[in-house]
Amino acid sequence: MSEHDSRPRPRPHTRGQSGRPGRPDRRARENRLEAPVILYGWHTVTAALANPKRVIRRLLLTENAARRLAEEKILPPVTPELVRPAAIDQRLGPDAVHQGLYAEADPLPSPALDTLDRRGIVLVLDQITDPHNVGAIMRSAAAFGVSAIITTARHSPEATGVLAKSASGALELVPFITVQNLARTLTELNEHGFMTVGLDSAGADNLAAVKLEAPLALVLGAEGKGLRQLTRETCRLVARLDMPGAIKSLNVSNAAVLALYIGASRLGLMS
Repeated sequence: MSEHDSRPRPRPHTRGQSGRPGRPDRRARENRLEAPVILYGWHTVTAALANPKRVIRRLLLTENAARRLAEEKILPPVTPELVRPAAIDQRLGPDAVHQGLYAEADPLPSPALDTLDRRGIVLVLDQITDPHNVGAIMRSAAAFGVSAIITTARHSPEATGVLAKSASGALELVPFITVQNLARTLTELNEHGFMTVGLDSAGADNLAAVKLEAPLALVLGAEGKGLRQLTRETCRLVARLDMPGAIKSLNVSNAAVLALYIGASRLGLMS
């Protein structure tokens, strides 16, 4: 789009527009705050209420949910609004399992790449679009103490709604970094000394046989398409997950669990 183009520009809602992957500029940050993060469900909302870094703007509770919060001595940071379940259904749709809790909040702060823990693992997601898969990956990442999840601004779900519900509270535990250019971000990780390993069924080496070193970045591609060519070329190596059975491929969230287990075991993070 040229400087004098009169077409309306899309409202920026991602990180990394300052030119440095993982570090948003002021305009992008201000515009993101206009659209609240939607959180619903017991584990998702109570984890957010317990997170001092999460700013809650609005909290809707049913009588049963408010009673349960009181029984578990969970004190909301804002005054909740008591509503009927149908009021939350109207906001989320009848199929959302909200358990009587709905919150609107600000996005969590996102760390710069050069501040990530160099002793552990970072997960990089190359245009994985299914929020259920990304949420499941976040749960596994929280279980393995992953330093951050990096994903693309386009062709990936935002850290809200279904993704947050699928993550079941993990969104409050694992930093979520959205970047404009994944290849540039992988290059920066390489420059910071990360061992960037792309996972692909056509990889030359079995991940279980590769000598892994910290800091480690495991890169997963979208189901069906896998890693994009430029992503593959930017990773330091591309490895596969060998399966002994007749089925040789896994759902991306299951592949993430296996890769994290191998990585954490090799780096001595399991003890």
